[in-house]
Amino acid sequence: MSGLSVFFPAYNDSGTIASMVIRAVQVASELTPDYEVIVVNDGSADATPEIIDELARTYPRVRAVHHPQNRGYGGALQTGFRSATKDLIFYTDGDAQYDPAELRSLWGRMGEDSDLVNGYKISRSDPLHRIIIGRVYHHIVKQMFGLTVRDVDCDFRLMRRRIFDQINLEKTSGVICLEMMKKITDGGFRIVEVPVHHYHRAFGKSQFFNVPRICKTAIDVFGLWFALVILRQHRRGNVTPLTAHTE
Repeated sequence: MSGLSVFFPAYNDSGTIASMVIRAVQVASELTPDYEVIVVNDGSADATPEIIDELARTYPRVRAVHHPQNRGYGGALQTGFRSATKDLIFYTDGDAQYDPAELRSLWGRMGEDSDLVNGYKISRSDPLHRIIIGRVYHHIVKQMFGLTVRDVDCDFRLMRRRIFDQINLEKTSGVICLEMMKKITDGGFRIVEVPVHHYHRAFGKSQFFNVPRICKTAIDVFGLWFALVILRQHRRGNVTPLTAHTE
């Protein structure tokens, strides 16, 4: 039976991270005796650091990793992947818009014929403007990058750690998900898709949906498109494995 690393990138998630971690411990322990749960605190300004330190003291399989300063969503994901030590890695966000219990569905679809089990939202529980922007974004990037997955940005994924022996993630912003899916697709890894529920945000607010961030994301997407589709940089040279060191 494969070992399992579960990790949560967390930024100002003090209202939700404890319940997410406790639920993840319960589910992971049902799936395999060889598991760990990691929380990456990305320079939170609220009580998130204290809460995850207390969780780590309470649960032996829980580990807290702290960024002294905010490194961005991509930076938190990179740290999570580097910190994971097991053969299978699952991650989702710490804001409780996904239910860690649905990891069971992904686990059941991870077989010899799959390298990544990618969740896709059954329906998006967000304000209408976010749903519209999200749909437009997904349509555009799927066309630009030649992707066939239903949901590029569903941060509910179970994957084999060895993927990162062949691909290297570089982005520190939210476009890391697009970078990851493009590189995994071009690497020939086998992707299985599973529907998952998406819930209303009960605590905090999104860091993305404001005009400056949307403009920055657009610039990042076009830069990534030029690097990966036009220059095809990821298909050249040596890859420094993302899992080669830990934070």
